[in-house]
Amino acid sequence: MLYVYGPLLPVRILEEIVFWKTQEKEHTEVIKALVPNLEEPYVKLLNEWAVVFGATELAARNLLEAAFAPTPMSHLVLIAETEQLLHIACVQSREFVRQLYALMEGSVAVNTQPLAGVVILHIIRESEYFLAVLETLTSPGQLSRLAGPYTENDELPANTSTLSEVRELASVPIGGHTLPPLPYAYNALEPHIDEKTMRIHHDKHHQSYVDGLNKAETKLAEARKSGDFDLVKHWERELAFNGAGHYLHTIFWNVMSPQGGGRPTGALLAAIEHSFGSYDSFKQQFSEAAKNIEGGGWAILVWSPRSHRLEILTAEKHQNLSQWDVVPLLALDVWEHAYYLKHQNNRADYIKDWWQVVNWPYVAERYAAGSKLVWQPY
Repeated sequence: MLYVYGPLLPVRILEEIVFWKTQEKEHTEVIKALVPNLEEPYVKLLNEWAVVFGATELAARNLLEAAFAPTPMSHLVLIAETEQLLHIACVQSREFVRQLYALMEGSVAVNTQPLAGVVILHIIRESEYFLAVLETLTSPGQLSRLAGPYTENDELPANTSTLSEVRELASVPIGGHTLPPLPYAYNALEPHIDEKTMRIHHDKHHQSYVDGLNKAETKLAEARKSGDFDLVKHWERELAFNGAGHYLHTIFWNVMSPQGGGRPTGALLAAIEHSFGSYDSFKQQFSEAAKNIEGGGWAILVWSPRSHRLEILTAEKHQNLSQWDVVPLLALDVWEHAYYLKHQNNRADYIKDWWQVVNWPYVAERYAAGSKLVWQPY
């Protein structure tokens, strides 16, 4: 696990890139060894990736050496070089993951070797893990803000924090929200949710909510500065609609996975059974609630800090006719743009397919964090 050491954060990131790219390079060899009759174009592709990963690993090692040289490079230069290399590393891994999905789909040799698919999916998850940990640091200036100023007397702090904690501390600037990348390829959820729908839904619809949220925040900031609040009602509505759309979609992408489906386990399953009587009762209520939303909207499993149990809520549009003071855990988008290309107007079939891709481990993580928040019950 990567830890954050303030001014030495660039060094820790470089160490992580070395490990990350070494592992990805080794994974190319694992795939070739596992599928000895792999088609030549795919062998060539994996060989090319091994060279690319090796070059990135070497670049990270060279920066580490420069950072600890008798006359070390400037701290600002180190930050800038690390930011650039981190961006390149993330772009590489996203494309590597995309091509591994394509390999799984297109290679006859892989599809005739049952174990190959399982191993390649594990390799994909490994790359996606590093992306999830490090990609939040790739926005311009983010690394320099987190690393802070450096002096010769800087030492490693006694109490370090993980990058997940850093993400909690780093705020989004007003009007600075961005579209999060999908945690999997556009076609990864097929046959349950089709590639074309995912592309339009993520790249167009979600982006429009991000743009609308940024505009609303900017306009409200301008109103505070000028003292002119004549349009405050309009921009507050835009803030609510687009903000809820952005945040719910960000949850939505993550509560789905190519390896999803099945049933929850552990503490989450126990909480569902406590709150709804059984998992089957929960699933039936959630499905019926989703089917009966008028127009576009959401079905959402939430943790209620006030009642100390789970509840199922619905929201028309993104924010109307719902409930406050709750933590969303599992969100299902039932706007028509989420399913119309594949399922036409048959929302029930879309909901049935969606259960096959629910990412229960992610939902369990949200429950573990959210259930720590409790209020005096009334």
